[in-house]
Amino acid sequence: MTRLPGGLHLRRATGADAAALAAFATETFVDAFGADNNPANVAAHVAEVYGEAQQARELADPNVITLLAEGPQGIAAFAQVRRHTPPACVTSPDAVELHRFYVHATWRGRTLGHRIMTAVHGAARELDGRVLYLSVWEKNTRGIAFYERQGFEQVGDVPFLLGDDTQRDLVMQTRVRPLERRHQLRGMDVLQDPYLNKGTAFSMEERDELGLRGLLPFRILTLEQQLERAIINLREKSSPIQKYIYLSRLRERNITLFYRVLVDYITEVMPIVYTPTVGEACQQFGQIFGRARGIYITPADRGRIREILEGWHRDDVEVIVVTDGERILGLGDLGAQGMGIPIGKLALYTACAGIHPAHCLPITLDVGTNNVELRNTTFYPGLPEARLAGPEYDALVDEFVAAVKTVFPRALLQWEDFATDNAFRLLARHQQRIRSFNDDIQGTAAVTLAGLISACRVTGAALRDQQVLFYGAGSAATGIGELVVKAMVAEGLPEAEARRRCWFLDSKGLVVASRTDLQAHKIPFAHDHAPVGTLEGAVEALRPTALIGVAAQPKAFSEPVLRAMARVAERPIIFALSNPTSKAECTSEEAYRWTDGRAVFASGSPAETVTLDGTTFVPRQANNVYIFPGLGLGIVATQAREVTEPMFLAAARTLALSVSEDDLARGSLFPALTMIREVSAQIAAAVARVAVDEGLATEPVPDDAAQWVRDQMWWPEYS
Repeated sequence: MTRLPGGLHLRRATGADAAALAAFATETFVDAFGADNNPANVAAHVAEVYGEAQQARELADPNVITLLAEGPQGIAAFAQVRRHTPPACVTSPDAVELHRFYVHATWRGRTLGHRIMTAVHGAARELDGRVLYLSVWEKNTRGIAFYERQGFEQVGDVPFLLGDDTQRDLVMQTRVRPLERRHQLRGMDVLQDPYLNKGTAFSMEERDELGLRGLLPFRILTLEQQLERAIINLREKSSPIQKYIYLSRLRERNITLFYRVLVDYITEVMPIVYTPTVGEACQQFGQIFGRARGIYITPADRGRIREILEGWHRDDVEVIVVTDGERILGLGDLGAQGMGIPIGKLALYTACAGIHPAHCLPITLDVGTNNVELRNTTFYPGLPEARLAGPEYDALVDEFVAAVKTVFPRALLQWEDFATDNAFRLLARHQQRIRSFNDDIQGTAAVTLAGLISACRVTGAALRDQQVLFYGAGSAATGIGELVVKAMVAEGLPEAEARRRCWFLDSKGLVVASRTDLQAHKIPFAHDHAPVGTLEGAVEALRPTALIGVAAQPKAFSEPVLRAMARVAERPIIFALSNPTSKAECTSEEAYRWTDGRAVFASGSPAETVTLDGTTFVPRQANNVYIFPGLGLGIVATQAREVTEPMFLAAARTLALSVSEDDLARGSLFPALTMIREVSAQIAAAVARVAVDEGLATEPVPDDAAQWVRDQMWWPEYS
């Protein structure tokens, strides 16, 4: 028996199931095809094919394997695999047939079919099949699309008689998937596989079955006891980087326990797994390197990238995070050592949105580094050459994207920490070729917009009335600006006026129309204004209501700057978003103290609670983790063909609505991290609805979209 999402389990049917199976098969067949066919023909067919006696005969046939997915409400789906004489267009002598595959209407689009298909391949192997074929009505476009996503290809067609109506079925086939190696492991091999290893939680029966007798201490500990031990050991580490290393080694040993630590202690552990500690981990990546994770692609691999991806041990990848390491947080070019970012991001996809860790793939495009000092260090793990650039770089990325689309057709691709010019260019070049987004541009924009919406609830002013000054004009800054403009337009402001409410200050001063040195992404925000060279001067001249720091220039929000903000705005909105902490524009204490406690504050890294004049402020981090896991879950669940701007707007609004009045009263513009899985489910549901509205969803979405995505979220527990 195998557990499935939504409280279901999968088992092999027996003769006792004949009556229930007959009723279910009749119901699902009529539901799927009744409206498009003559009722008399449908009735004749189900009476002949799905009667209880016929089901009993099939269940007793040793050449037939029938699988049932069932729960408290009864059967949710069934599949039947049989050894049968194939049609002439199926030429393999080792072919077996997927004879029936039905999912109840209430469970369609909830990945149940995808999960059952894995068991179908197991049944095909049991019948000694090497090729799996099926026939599907030519007008069943939804079924055909599903089978194509499962790797089936059309090889011919056959007539199909429904009552007295001769119809045409397409014949499709695929190769039977080989048994995953982990299901064949025993003894020490089990203990060395992090997806199988339970350590001392293996029961005595499991130890006997898997050859583990004598390889573990006698006493059996529960997952909860292992969790208690792990958190004690973690807290004994003396520094954040030592804690990061401990958790990395735990993940290498026991995936389930690692994620249980992360989920149950998310507030404590997330700053170690991701910002700010991940920045230090990337800087030391070569020195602290343990077991290799993910895929590294170099210029030497051109022409072979598809082959490299096909060498990955799974083909059911759902989320890929890729970087070239050129702009890691605010730390600059770290080359191959930037792999810590994709690894960390994917850990949060799993912990915060329940994407199964086995379906996540971190990738680094190791095209060299221009950080000469770094690449000459003893333990630098990457290509010790200057960065690839120009047409050769583009050709490598083009080949990579094409390979991902072919090898992992269900995958969402997240671009991460590319330099500004490449970030915008690659997103524009590929976002309609493959479902993809750039978290630095779009994820940061959505979480910042959510923070602004929450801040407006505090100040009582509308978003459309804000005057926003950005300190920094890179990809993150202008990405925020573009989404803020869209949100203001949605509130009724003309686009030109909305843009006029967003100002940017870069290293050369205020971004104004008279400048001739502007990059393309800055030009839409270059307004008519006299040049201004300093941040304090810009605050005095523009009188912004919100100041957003995204330049990675530590302490840029000095006392004069923040006091100027307090003069021009009654409740100044101060977002110090640069990370890690060493790059922050100001601390929470500085923001509150230098504005006399009137600041509405958020930060890019975890911030300290502040008590000032008897009032306690509990600021929360404007962390992209509030956005990208839920967004990704919604995209994966719907298999949306594209990731669009309205999806980010929906995610931002959903996040802002999750903040309670009590949170706002404490100075928190974001919900507690302990709520992150529910927030992610709500965001995924909102994104799914947008995908449906825009005609981009390729999986059906039920009315209760939130419960639908919750059912698909993996939970770290031993099975």
